[in-house]
Amino acid sequence: MALLLAIFIFFLVVAILLLIFAVAGGGSQKEIIRRRLKSIDKAQARGNVSLQLKLLRDELFSEIPALQRLLLRWGGAVRLREFVAQAGIKTKPAKLLIGSAVLALASYLVVQQFTRNLLAAVAVGAVCALIPFGVVALKRRRRLREFEKNFPEAIDLLGRAVRAGHAFNTGIEMVGKELPEPVAGEFRIVFEEQNFGLPLKDALLNLAERMPLLDVRFFVIALLIQKETGGNLAEILDNLSRVIRERFRILGEVRIRTAQGRITAGILISLPPAMGLMLGVMNPDYIGLLFTDPLGPYLLVGAGVMQIIGSALLWKIVNIEI
Repeated sequence: MALLLAIFIFFLVVAILLLIFAVAGGGSQKEIIRRRLKSIDKAQARGNVSLQLKLLRDELFSEIPALQRLLLRWGGAVRLREFVAQAGIKTKPAKLLIGSAVLALASYLVVQQFTRNLLAAVAVGAVCALIPFGVVALKRRRRLREFEKNFPEAIDLLGRAVRAGHAFNTGIEMVGKELPEPVAGEFRIVFEEQNFGLPLKDALLNLAERMPLLDVRFFVIALLIQKETGGNLAEILDNLSRVIRERFRILGEVRIRTAQGRITAGILISLPPAMGLMLGVMNPDYIGLLFTDPLGPYLLVGAGVMQIIGSALLWKIVNIEI
């Protein structure tokens, strides 16, 4: 009965989550319009924008009115929305928060039903609550890496377009049509923002906000300086592309020289859980004291916290920024 009850609770929570996602979903066309209006709003917040029409927008965090009002009072909702947008996920912050809460509740109920240990249930629920954010962070990291890999090609294409006599806006449009995602999508947004009436300066600053990369900041700053002071734009783009490629070359050399340290860090991070799993298979009675003794859950939580801190320190040591 306990197993059946736990399974029933799990599937009930999953069904509620799917229902909420279905109700809170939004169309892709609406998302495009909201992104454009969001760019206008950011430009107006900076000051130096003169638009003939004053555009009002309603950037929703959720389709549910009560949840929308609640998120508007939370200062971190805007940062969460940008975090999700940088991952290229077509969803709202409310969906991520609801998914995290439902997953935490489901895992808490299942662990509490099986172990009857409040501390273990809370610990597992807290870890499961972070899973949706971890997935978004992983997708964001992969998307930023893909953008960074193809960004020099976009700069080269812009330089060739300018050298051939095309306008800079036309070069941005060519990048949006010819290069792979996510570079093409981001440059299409820049081109669409200009067509929507946003000045080039603010469209480029919005690109730097959507793509928090050092290379993009160099690109935007170089273009803004060239716009103010003048100069050979094609030569500036060529030099910038060469600098970015050289940085990638140095980064590759650093990764080669730190390969042994990264492998060692991976072994040290995976050793404690691997040893626990091996002892659980070879000698269940020995490792079972951690789950039967009243002091066991506290030791597991402490070990987990120290494991996370140690993993973060090792990861910081072996990852060198260039």
